[in-house]
Amino acid sequence: MFHKEGHKIILLTFITVVIITLLLDYFSINHKTYIQIFLIIQLIIVLQFFRNPKRITNFGDNNIVSPVDGKVVVIEEVFEPEYFKEKRIQVSIFMSPINVHVTRYPIGGQVTYSKYHPGKYLVAWHPKSSTENERTSIVIKNENCGEILYRQIAGALAKRIVNYAKESSYVNQGDDAGFIKFGSRVDLFLPLDTKINVTLNQKVKGAEDIIARV
Repeated sequence: MFHKEGHKIILLTFITVVIITLLLDYFSINHKTYIQIFLIIQLIIVLQFFRNPKRITNFGDNNIVSPVDGKVVVIEEVFEPEYFKEKRIQVSIFMSPINVHVTRYPIGGQVTYSKYHPGKYLVAWHPKSSTENERTSIVIKNENCGEILYRQIAGALAKRIVNYAKESSYVNQGDDAGFIKFGSRVDLFLPLDTKINVTLNQKVKGAEDIIARV
């Protein structure tokens, strides 16, 4: 199953591979086998990047699930200046190009804030990427968790962030919330009394692994 954000790219890549393969055969170009193998590898890379595995989430409102696949690179108390303007626990997950890049809602509830910020394209693990890179900030509220903020952040390779969250809409935990193309990270900002359920360098799966409990 492939994410809808990749349908056009997958189709264009497939058509390109077919056309070049036919041209290689027609003109009897030397070393065409190696070129064809290279093209097939490129197609496989595109297919794996836009894969969208089905995830079943049924953890309830006391649990905050991972919004993305990747590795936990930050767990620390920080001051969140954009929305809460107070201290929060930040949990950051880095996504490599080989990870699934679908963003999923970490909790269910009402979207109370959704804003896009243009910015730089620093490498995603850079400390300033959370506030200086292109990004979107989304806040979801429910009765048990209160409000939590998750931030999609573009990296050095990520040139497009897709965000489906609309203010005042109601969303379900684990549903598709967007897509980040070609490597990046997602930051979660949680209440200080949240019980963190992950450790640094732990690999997590979106909508499957519990990041924290309230």
